[in-house]
Amino acid sequence: MSKNDKKSSISRRDFVNRTLAASAAFTIVPSFAVSGLGHMAPSDKLNIVGVGVGGMGLANLRNLTSQNIVGLCDVDWKYAKGAFDEFPKAKKYWDWRKMYEEMEDQFDAVVIATADHTHAITAAHAMTMGKHVYLQKPLTHSVYESRLLTKLAATHKVATQMGNQGASGAGVAETCEILWSGALGDVVKVESFTDRPIWPQGLNTPETVDPIPDTLNWDLFTGPAKMRPFNEVYHPWNWRGWWDYGTGALGDMACHILHPVFEGLKLGYPTKVQASSSLLLNDSAPVAQAAKLTFPDRGSVGKIKLPEVDVHWYDGGIKPELPDNWPAGKNPNKSGGGTYFYGTKDILHTGCYGVEPELLSGKKVTPAKTERRVEEETGLAWNKGAHEMDWVRACKESPENRKPCTSDFAEAGPFNEMVVMGVLAVRLQDLNKTLEWDGENMKFTNIGADEKITNIIKDGFEIHEGHPTFKKDYTDPMNARAYAEELVKHTYRDGWELPPMPK
Repeated sequence: MSKNDKKSSISRRDFVNRTLAASAAFTIVPSFAVSGLGHMAPSDKLNIVGVGVGGMGLANLRNLTSQNIVGLCDVDWKYAKGAFDEFPKAKKYWDWRKMYEEMEDQFDAVVIATADHTHAITAAHAMTMGKHVYLQKPLTHSVYESRLLTKLAATHKVATQMGNQGASGAGVAETCEILWSGALGDVVKVESFTDRPIWPQGLNTPETVDPIPDTLNWDLFTGPAKMRPFNEVYHPWNWRGWWDYGTGALGDMACHILHPVFEGLKLGYPTKVQASSSLLLNDSAPVAQAAKLTFPDRGSVGKIKLPEVDVHWYDGGIKPELPDNWPAGKNPNKSGGGTYFYGTKDILHTGCYGVEPELLSGKKVTPAKTERRVEEETGLAWNKGAHEMDWVRACKESPENRKPCTSDFAEAGPFNEMVVMGVLAVRLQDLNKTLEWDGENMKFTNIGADEKITNIIKDGFEIHEGHPTFKKDYTDPMNARAYAEELVKHTYRDGWELPPMPK
């Protein structure tokens, strides 16, 4: 493919209009299989395309080699070379829109592992075409995008899975079983932490421009975000630490660590959020963050009540205080993080993905097994590739008889809203108030019409004769309500649009 072929053969607006028309009355499906409509036997193979096939995308595709990998798309062909080499028969693309258009009748499902800011647009248009979607975590970059994907999945009846692979492990199920058994009593506080980030954060915005490699299409990487000059600090992988493209350590790891919290405590929309961090810059996520989300009374589940609960998050090396009865010298970090559930009777500690749950009293509990645990013991236990293959199984089932995946969008969408609400709390911390949230309508209710917010553009750190100084540059004062609304629902760059929100 020549360098000029990096540009799509169709206009962005034409693609959006065409896919919206298709979503209104989708009737054309691949001739070899009526995917997702109960006409595909488990032994038949899905035809799968990948969008973002370097790094984690390649790892996902390697777990799907029992199926047909027919298309590969990436904005960086150097980063994607491993996938191109492993799947030489797959068609190769720079632009997912062109791949979707040209291969519409040739694929059933898509695996997406792009930067966070392009998750929603690539997944949303695939679903309007009737394609099943496996989407890496965090599900989306914003609250609105999470809500949209949740509703689109339900409207188009496609099989979906968020790529928080621990959801298919024993830890989440075991933690939920213990919680619901009543062994802790009612949970009134949760504290979770991660050892991430392991990439640079808290950086000043680059003031130099690097040459764009021939193997990278920077315009396509930028996608719906605002265009910035290319700098090597953004790509590959380090985009996680930049607000335009990523969601920092919270977005990276909370989808793993907080999953048993969300599922076990039946959380929904928070009502209040607040946060703090190390130096908060306008463009780069801070080095360390702490956030608190408050959830209202939610009735009961199993043998426990679900009263109002505060969920605390810490990252960047910050950890919650150890419980009074914590064993001296024991590291609370298991597989990248940890969680304490504070109940009225006991405290439960787990690692990332809910692994190795243990009551700090030392009591042993044998709770009733959930359906997920029973399946694990009858041959469906988590192993390498099970999360992806759980999705494959769902893709081949009819919508009427489909068993939801362990992290399908009906759960992952609301869960991801919780995750990115933590990001919102961090970015709005300089309002110096507990923010009140109307989850149903996706808006803050206590930001005044005339309130202002300013952000730090760069820290201006220098040392003069041994003395550290900061000469910070700030943005002009911005309307805080409008700023918050933009964080909840992004304004996309011209030419990039999402499908409309289903009613």
